[in-house]
Amino acid sequence: MRIGHLIVVLLAVAASLGLGGEGRAQGAQQRSDDPTIVLTTSGKVKGAIRDGVREFKGIPYAAAPIGDLRWTLPRKPKAWTGTRDATQFGAACAQVSRYGLTEASDAEDCLTVNVTAPYAGPQDLKRKRPVFVWIHGGAFVGGSSALYPLDHLAKAGDLVVVSLNYRIGVFGFMAHPAFAKATDGGYGLEDQRFALRWVKRNIARFGGDPNNVTIAGESAGGAGVCMHVIAPKETRGLFNKAIMQSAGCATPLHTVADGDKIGATIAAEVGCGDARTALSCLRGKPVKDLLAAGAKIAGSDLTTFMPVIGNRTVPQQAAKAFASGKFVRVPIMNGGTSDELRLYVAYDVQAGATFTAENYADKLKAVYGDNADKVLQQYPLTDYSSPATAVGTAMSDFHPQVGLNNCIYLEAGKLLRKRVPVYELVFADRDAPDVTTNPGFEMGAVHSSELPYLFPHYDNTSKVAGPDLKPGSQRVADLLTAYWTSFARSGHPTAKNGPIWPRFMTDGDVMRFAPGETSLTDVGKTHKCAFWKTLYPSILTQ
Repeated sequence: MRIGHLIVVLLAVAASLGLGGEGRAQGAQQRSDDPTIVLTTSGKVKGAIRDGVREFKGIPYAAAPIGDLRWTLPRKPKAWTGTRDATQFGAACAQVSRYGLTEASDAEDCLTVNVTAPYAGPQDLKRKRPVFVWIHGGAFVGGSSALYPLDHLAKAGDLVVVSLNYRIGVFGFMAHPAFAKATDGGYGLEDQRFALRWVKRNIARFGGDPNNVTIAGESAGGAGVCMHVIAPKETRGLFNKAIMQSAGCATPLHTVADGDKIGATIAAEVGCGDARTALSCLRGKPVKDLLAAGAKIAGSDLTTFMPVIGNRTVPQQAAKAFASGKFVRVPIMNGGTSDELRLYVAYDVQAGATFTAENYADKLKAVYGDNADKVLQQYPLTDYSSPATAVGTAMSDFHPQVGLNNCIYLEAGKLLRKRVPVYELVFADRDAPDVTTNPGFEMGAVHSSELPYLFPHYDNTSKVAGPDLKPGSQRVADLLTAYWTSFARSGHPTAKNGPIWPRFMTDGDVMRFAPGETSLTDVGKTHKCAFWKTLYPSILTQ
């Protein structure tokens, strides 16, 4: 037999035994005696073992979206030879520093994932654990997976935990008439979905179960989860459970046409106002110029880079999708913090704004317009420790434009519970560590204050240098972690020595997390949702 013919025969036999392509990668991983090396679909990576976990960081899941790949769908990364170091986080995606706190980046080559799994010995390599995929927040303009240590959730829940970076701001959530219509304004979401497909293909090699995947996120990350839930044609089969934390999933979003107008304004700001050449012009602009233009046009408006609806990426408003049943039907955990928007009042104070008894009514009118007088009667200044706290409380109960409020969380839960199991929560530990410089008024359980309870020492920077929790708060953290991780395993949140958490069927079926009093509560009553419904019946319909 000729040598060439013999090789062909041997390859055919190998293929028939499942040793070609994917099978060859799986077999190589199974035969490896080094637990820090995994063969992914793009090549080998070498991680590290530390404090009872295997960690793999900075693994490319997509090609760098630079040059002609700016504002296009993510593409597979180029395969590498040899073994790639996976002991350091990848770069944060391009962003400006915000509030004198977060870290800036001008990196576009940033589409990476991180994987952490418990490890006590070689026997762990044969296990198949549930998978928990974390999508970071940052108002759609900031954040990074490097801010979140994954080992706590991995060990506490016996999970394989994944985090990822995705394009943000002008690169990920800006719409523009020159972009592809089907995905206009949604490239950051498309990155997340591409990463989820990477998880489906690769996570078994890290000891994860690709058929038991929970996607979770907070703030913009939670909104990303919401957008995946309401795009069933694009995402069905990519996940089995979903956690939406501080996401305001039922909040009305801009249309693609609205987003295109904002994008055209940003393009004009950098000298790319000619519609005929706008795309090539934008692709030629320096990262810093585009970031500066986006920050200038957005100002303090939190809605500038929110996802837009009306295309393939996000077909319709979430409330409509829930009402019609056109969403991915999986168990859902949903909720937020009790004092969400007091954080943004604090940011305003830090920027020089003043909140006084004299301008209290004007502050309310700026948010609620003609409804301000009724809001003033419902939220008299005498009921609060300061005007800033009063404004923050009203907005945290309901805000018609910004989805970080408790009545909109309740609205989403009520719409969802008609078709899927829902577990509703509110984080209310007003003894949580400060997430920003103390502004001089009572902040309470503000937006993002629960993150150190799930990711110990989270502090909005890659230093991960937040303080230890106080004993009562640590007990809250233990319960919150137990409920979240058990939900990721089975779809039912449970905690040893914790109260039974029922499915959300009435307003009183909401688990409230606070020191010494974690129990069920009536969120609608606490946050005056019946009152807000009288003012905004088109948004609060349930």
